[in-house]
Amino acid sequence: MSSLIEKAAERLEQLRRAGLDAQPPAPAPQALAAQPQAPAAQPAAPAAAVASPAAWSGSVAPAPVAAPAEPQRPTARVVQLDLAALGAAGFVTPDLPRSTIASQFRVIKRPLLVNAAGRGASVVQSGNLIMVTSAMAGEGKTFNAINLAMSIAMEQDHRVLLVDADVARPSISKVFGLPPGPGLLDLLVDDRIEMADAMLRTNVDKLTVLPSGTPHPRATELLASDAMTALIQEMGRRYPDRIIIFDSPPLLLTTEARVLATHMGQIVVVVQAERTLQTQVKHALTTIEACPVKLMLLNQVRGGDQDAYGYGYGYGQGPAATAPETASL
Repeated sequence: MSSLIEKAAERLEQLRRAGLDAQPPAPAPQALAAQPQAPAAQPAAPAAAVASPAAWSGSVAPAPVAAPAEPQRPTARVVQLDLAALGAAGFVTPDLPRSTIASQFRVIKRPLLVNAAGRGASVVQSGNLIMVTSAMAGEGKTFNAINLAMSIAMEQDHRVLLVDADVARPSISKVFGLPPGPGLLDLLVDDRIEMADAMLRTNVDKLTVLPSGTPHPRATELLASDAMTALIQEMGRRYPDRIIIFDSPPLLLTTEARVLATHMGQIVVVVQAERTLQTQVKHALTTIEACPVKLMLLNQVRGGDQDAYGYGYGYGQGPAATAPETASL
């Protein structure tokens, strides 16, 4: 068949040179159709190559435009706590599960977890919201709030969110060495910031921290605002299976702590041994009468023969006072 095509091409070229009308002779298609092997002999690749007009003109067909991907919400940032330094400073850490202070906080956290799980003498509303406070400043509330959070994070069945609500004198960020960034105050003043933007995951598997955030001239007033009330309610709805611990301002120095206390299910009042006056303790307790559960934590109790400082319960109030009235640890 190829020889016939060549002969036909030569004949056309002769006619073109002679000035005649270059029309293919009629017998050529008949001759081609008469060949029994013609369909099998035609190569498929060249036919495909000339099938697209875009290929003839040298143009390239535009590629389909992909739809833009939806922006992903940022996940919580991750920070690395110096657990060795925290352990050396006397804090509970997963690296020292058998330390004296870890054993003490196993006892301290137990009635709180019983209430949070609804297994106390009566059901405690918002039992997973726990505020750690004191009558006056300097009694060790932040130290105890951190240890309580660390100890609960070591439980198999509980996750913990530690909130630095002492916005006038934030201490958790200093103890943990947290980087600057959005926190509690930013959530209160800017509704564009999501909670996940402000929370910090830590290398303690079940511990997340919400720092106090960017300093604000009306920080203490923000704690008593409607925005704070809405934020606490959102925390309770969004994380019903998480223990949320608030390190709050002292009860007798600001009124904001008293407002914060009205949203809590449980309150731990830290009292420094041999320092806090009895009248101060009684006055502080009158400011949080609305809270269903109040537990006293005696801080820096001398350990008798060992002459070491430890902890002890004073007494509990409310339906969850499961600890002995004078249980020294």
